[in-house]
Amino acid sequence: MIKIAIQKSGRLYDDSVDLLKKCGLKIDNAKGQLKAKIKNYDAEVFFLRNSDIPQYLEDGVVDLAIIGENVVEEKQSKVTNLLKLGFSNCRLSIATPKSLVYDDITDLEGCKIATSYPNTLNKFLKEKGVNADLHIISGSVEIAPSIGLADAVCDLVSSGSTLFKNGLVEQEIILNSEAVIAANGKSLTTKSEQIEEILFRVNAVLKAEENRYILFNIPDDKIEVVSSILPVLKSPTVLPLLEEGWSSMHTVINQVDFWSVISKIKKEGAEGILVLPIENIIL
Repeated sequence: MIKIAIQKSGRLYDDSVDLLKKCGLKIDNAKGQLKAKIKNYDAEVFFLRNSDIPQYLEDGVVDLAIIGENVVEEKQSKVTNLLKLGFSNCRLSIATPKSLVYDDITDLEGCKIATSYPNTLNKFLKEKGVNADLHIISGSVEIAPSIGLADAVCDLVSSGSTLFKNGLVEQEIILNSEAVIAANGKSLTTKSEQIEEILFRVNAVLKAEENRYILFNIPDDKIEVVSSILPVLKSPTVLPLLEEGWSSMHTVINQVDFWSVISKIKKEGAEGILVLPIENIIL
């Protein structure tokens, strides 16, 4: 049996559960349950506090975890990040009040910095040769300068709106973070096949989310030129239509290229373009 830990509440919970379901794993859980069996796979899911997951993983209580890179870094855990998941993107940054003159990191010499990430911040400051007084607090870090508790803050930033509302300016990015699948070393050895199977499924889901399936009708004399436009996995599927001189083309397009490709094939005579989501891509 493989044991997977996810955050029991907060920003990672919904995305983690959604990912597991897209991988075909049906979680048999009730509200408030801390451990649940997966109905159709030999696995269990543990719903844990975010800050506890790295230790559970390192100690071998669980084999895999969906967790933010920032937490792994802060806890200095001896685990291996296997795969980036592309969601829960954020950054750990230092921010200062708008009234504070800031040219570079040396302006923080001797300052008080409020943070929930003392280990990551301390490592960064040491690398920069800056000595600062760290004030460790949990929650509502952004309010610290306005109540005289600190000169600056170090906290997670997503959109930056919370900093703006509290009169703070982002000055230094310490760490860019996103959700990852992490594992402990022992499980990578003893449960390698099960872990590879989970990663195989996750990769198929992630690849599908990056792409769209399109099909359209095209004059036969435009097939070659349109084929050269399409950034396909191998080659497009071409099927003759009942109407003479026309064919239907089917292919997969990455979302990054999507609109530019659509514009180009329309100019070449493509009609009846249908766009469909993809559940999985198996390469």
